[in-house]
Amino acid sequence: MTTYGHWIDGSWHAPEKGHYPIVNPATEKVVGEAPEATPAEVALAVTAARAAQDGWSRTSPRERAAVLDRMADLITEHQTELVSLLQAETGATLRLTSAMQVPVAADRFRRYAQGALEPTVIPLAPHPVQGSPIAPGGLIGAAAVRRPVGVVGCITSYNFPIVNLAGKVAPALAMGNAVVAKPAPQDPLCVLALGPLLREAGLPNGVLNIVTGSGPDAGRALVEHPGVDMISFTGSTAVGKQIAGTAGRSMKRTLMELGGKGAAIVLGDADEKAVKSAIGAVGSVWSFHSGQICTAPTRVLVHRSLYEEVVTGLTHYARTLRVGDPVDNSTVVGPLISAAQRDRVEAYIAGARAEGARIAVGGTRPDLAPGFYVAPTLITGATPDMTVAREELFGPVVVALAFDDEDEAVRIANGTSYGLHDYVFSADTARAWAFAARLRSGNVGVNTVQRHPETPFGGFKESGIGRDGGSFGLHSYSELQSLVWPS
Repeated sequence: MTTYGHWIDGSWHAPEKGHYPIVNPATEKVVGEAPEATPAEVALAVTAARAAQDGWSRTSPRERAAVLDRMADLITEHQTELVSLLQAETGATLRLTSAMQVPVAADRFRRYAQGALEPTVIPLAPHPVQGSPIAPGGLIGAAAVRRPVGVVGCITSYNFPIVNLAGKVAPALAMGNAVVAKPAPQDPLCVLALGPLLREAGLPNGVLNIVTGSGPDAGRALVEHPGVDMISFTGSTAVGKQIAGTAGRSMKRTLMELGGKGAAIVLGDADEKAVKSAIGAVGSVWSFHSGQICTAPTRVLVHRSLYEEVVTGLTHYARTLRVGDPVDNSTVVGPLISAAQRDRVEAYIAGARAEGARIAVGGTRPDLAPGFYVAPTLITGATPDMTVAREELFGPVVVALAFDDEDEAVRIANGTSYGLHDYVFSADTARAWAFAARLRSGNVGVNTVQRHPETPFGGFKESGIGRDGGSFGLHSYSELQSLVWPS
């Protein structure tokens, strides 16, 4: 068990208020202690970032690229201990942390090492302009140039702590910004462990600072601080709205990746291959981090002619999944992050029963102790207006809904306040492409849940503001400055 301080200005800072325990969701044992931040300590971190940002922004792109590249190497070199710590504090399965968390974090730093070298000047064609009382006429040249935003506050979610952090910090640093990071309270230890690695990679002191806290106070202090120019947040829509309101009072830039209630839509022409793909995709709600993922297709909308086939396939799929100890390689479904989250998901399941829906599989707490487990659950007989079909649960629960035609499918799919990620399954990809245009969703997968790392990622409606991913992530952490001159 390790006790950490805040990472401020390139060194550990002992917290004034002491520490709080981080609990392993599978064993319910304390695996480490994280520092409890005061507003004064958050302000200290912001001051360090403010002082370091100008110098960092004036380093050459190649220097910034070298630091990010070296960071990717160091994450890979320390993979064994990072995987162990990350698995213990998140409760994610060992195969998930070793294959899709630590390596992906390294990949993101390496991607934005390349991103630091991408052009920041957008040349504009010279334009003939007539003279005016303000200035003489002539051929006027211009360019749009991407500049750093300044100090970025990065507030991350608990489901993928270092992947989410890397997706924010790496493009922010590549563009010449300084960062104050505030990881989720449930599992901040691995994020804290990255501080010394970035110093070892050559990042100047103060360019990245990390503060933590067990409640909302540290994040609130970061959002309110006048020395912060931008807030990048991943988390719930409810918290995102609070952050947006606070940030708006000082016109801070925001990047918000918020909740989702994804729909996997199985069109009536889906053949055996498409149906099989849909069942596998929806099954990922159960098998991928126990449904604790905002892009999960937690609703499956099926043409009535295929509804029973899909429900039968999903029921069988759910029953094959092993729920248990996440360090056992045969385990597919591990625990949820906390007792509070388990209780929240169970309350949604109970609410669905009370509203008249049927639990086709799951719905009861697994006979496993200790640990915060929820069985893979499939809910049928629901209607689109039921709470379980409209709100984000963040757990291993799927709701199956039938539709009769594409217009009805669109109404159901678009009928929530979310619009992050939907999926369309069809034997005709041209038809799926046309159908996707009717979905109010920032991302649409056609016959797959696979992601493309260069696509812009973000949501419509209450699923967020702005886009990250690929070069779009670089754009999000920059301001456009126009330069004009006489030719």
